[in-house]
Amino acid sequence: MRADETTADPDEGLARRLKALACTAPLHDLDARKSKLDWADATVYQMAEIGLHTIDQVTIAMDFDTGADHHQVAHRLLPFVAAQAPDRTTDEHTRVARWVLDNLINVGTTDRGFRRVYGAVDADGRYRRRAFDFKLLVELAAPDGEVYLRATDEAINVLVGALDTDVESAHIAAEVKLENLITRGRLADAKLAAEQARYRTVQYGEILRARLDATRRDVRSVDWERELPELLDSALTHIESRFRAETAILKNITAARDEAEDPDHKRRAAELVDIVGDCIRRHTQLQNRLQAAGAVFRAEQDRQQFSGPPQRAAIDVFGQLLTPTLDLPLSGALAPVEAYFRAGAGTSVPSVPALPSLVSLLLRPAPEREHVVGEVPDPELQPAEDTDAFTDEQWRQADALLDLPEVPRRLSGLLEEARAADPAVARLVALRAVYAYGPEVGGALRQAQRAVLLAVDDGTRLDDPEIGGADLLLMSALVDGDADDGGEPDGPGDDSPGADGADGVDAARDGTDVEREPGLFDDSDAIEEAAL
Repeated sequence: MRADETTADPDEGLARRLKALACTAPLHDLDARKSKLDWADATVYQMAEIGLHTIDQVTIAMDFDTGADHHQVAHRLLPFVAAQAPDRTTDEHTRVARWVLDNLINVGTTDRGFRRVYGAVDADGRYRRRAFDFKLLVELAAPDGEVYLRATDEAINVLVGALDTDVESAHIAAEVKLENLITRGRLADAKLAAEQARYRTVQYGEILRARLDATRRDVRSVDWERELPELLDSALTHIESRFRAETAILKNITAARDEAEDPDHKRRAAELVDIVGDCIRRHTQLQNRLQAAGAVFRAEQDRQQFSGPPQRAAIDVFGQLLTPTLDLPLSGALAPVEAYFRAGAGTSVPSVPALPSLVSLLLRPAPEREHVVGEVPDPELQPAEDTDAFTDEQWRQADALLDLPEVPRRLSGLLEEARAADPAVARLVALRAVYAYGPEVGGALRQAQRAVLLAVDDGTRLDDPEIGGADLLLMSALVDGDADDGGEPDGPGDDSPGADGADGVDAARDGTDVEREPGLFDDSDAIEEAAL
């Protein structure tokens, strides 16, 4: 097999056809996604046809400086949408029109553009995949702040069903075809040719407008030495020749309209007169802009030369900061988020009060309440409800269970015995056991209490269906008020042993003041340590 049979040659025509097909993909997507709409049964609508009609309305409404209004385009779409589903409501028709318009603008994306991947053979004979970015409808801002719509070259190519061809040649061909059809009396086909000629007129003006807008942004981005002067000269020559051709076409079609006896031919001829007249109007407007292009260049050159250094481009917070940060792990995203927040929030200066102002504010007498809010009525107080969680009988039962002058007992046994009498008594015993783990011996001494309840944790776990924790050892210890040399404590703030009552606890005495044997205690060392 020869080498030339295994290597492919680059085909520019194929790439152009693939791009032309890519421009129609958003229209096919409308029909593919219409069944997924949850607010209407949109399968009855032909969304691709509505999309073509939308581009047509925007293109017709385009002017050299402005474009189509969103609401006007949606309003002009309503008759076409309603014709497809006459039994549906007007609100649904309006919503369908808005949905198609938003999808052609590609609302919801960052740059509001479309991207299609296609393959092409490069100069080395290798097949490479390339991305084709394009837009169909774009939103631009007018000098008065209003937002309007314009159709791009790709959108107009979709309308005329053509490839990326030379606009001037296509315009001439369309008007020659129009003149031929009018001469032959085929007015139905002539209307289609006239519409294509108008689309090419709009497309030609769009190309020139884009060059002038680029000049206003940066004179250096446009070749005003050779390329643009040649373009302006050829455009003026083209417009001059088109004026002659369109005037002759308008004269012939006007005569055909006046001489026609068939009402259908007369109506079609009248429509052609309007379309050709619109083309002449657009060419007149375009000619005025072309003649003023030189003045625009000189004015922008002077303005940009003496306007100082260019400002730095603004950062796209969504595309350049948020989206890349969301792809990072948490550890990597912390640093840029902190830097952005620190720069965006700015410095926060804390308010520091002046000392003289603070002193005068504190020494200022309080205002009289009568002068501020008037007389304050005395509130009518209601007697407080009984908020005791436990009754006197339950306290008495708990006191009886926790009176342990002889031998310490486990909390688990006390809870079981208390629960047999009253479940509330068991909860009260548990609360008092927790309180006894750190008793206020000094307070018991000052209040002349006879005994104090002590609790010791020896590491045993409590096995109870309702209460968890440690199975404390509980016992009662007598308080000896005469332990500090028979005197009274110095006061609540004294640090003497008699003040905190630590030496006043007699853990070895019972109610008869008889010293008990150490063998009576299960854990005497632990209890004495807790008492001290």
